[in-house]
Amino acid sequence: MLYLKPVRKTEIIMGMPITIEIIDMINDNIFEKIFEYFKDVDKRFSTYKRSSEVSKYNKGLINIGDLSKDMKEILKLSQQTKEETGGYFDIKKKNGKIDPSGIVKGWSIRNAALKILKAGYTNFFIEAGGDIESHGNPKGIPYFKVGIRNPFDINAIVKVIKLKNMGIATSGTYIRGQHIYNPLNYTKANEIASISVIGPDIYEADRFATAAFAMGLKGINFIEDLDGFEAYMINNKGIATLTSGFERYVIHA
Repeated sequence: MLYLKPVRKTEIIMGMPITIEIIDMINDNIFEKIFEYFKDVDKRFSTYKRSSEVSKYNKGLINIGDLSKDMKEILKLSQQTKEETGGYFDIKKKNGKIDPSGIVKGWSIRNAALKILKAGYTNFFIEAGGDIESHGNPKGIPYFKVGIRNPFDINAIVKVIKLKNMGIATSGTYIRGQHIYNPLNYTKANEIASISVIGPDIYEADRFATAAFAMGLKGINFIEDLDGFEAYMINNKGIATLTSGFERYVIHA
């Protein structure tokens, strides 16, 4: 089916809407392939599905040596992120079980983007649960416009940024409520309401956004010290703090 125009499709997978928009669409079979990929990721990594590889591993039904290639990669990347964040990112919970959802989402979005690029499309974006991976740009504008929501009013946008060949991830309380814990002491991370992190791709932005949120007020300083990353943080009193280079991404009306 020939389109040669932007096509956007959304499906609910992993308990959240996943939207893909491709500019200059030629054949919509790519949508089916990418959504099937996300469904497969959900089947393997969901902590809510008894038949998933994660659930079986947590129950001791699968030995570490028998894990799939992807699961081994996730465990490796999770350990790497734990070390890089001083322990503020940790998929191991207090009960000893693992929950890799904090890294799987960004990882799978990046993988999906690579599949779209391999199919020959260079202008598109993927948005999953507020996290976005962008490549190229729409027609007539050199970047995609992305709004950052107010964590105290999800219908309000506090900043609009320009994104091209980068990712942005937001960790906050406005969709899933308070769900992030400080893994160093297993207390709820409640000093900030949200932190949006711009990075070289969504995987990198997502994992560090999760860790930065768990760090609380000092999370913005952690992002400030990372090369190639910027962030916009809103604390629990509604006061915003941004990294020194964030402003260059802001679109001013």
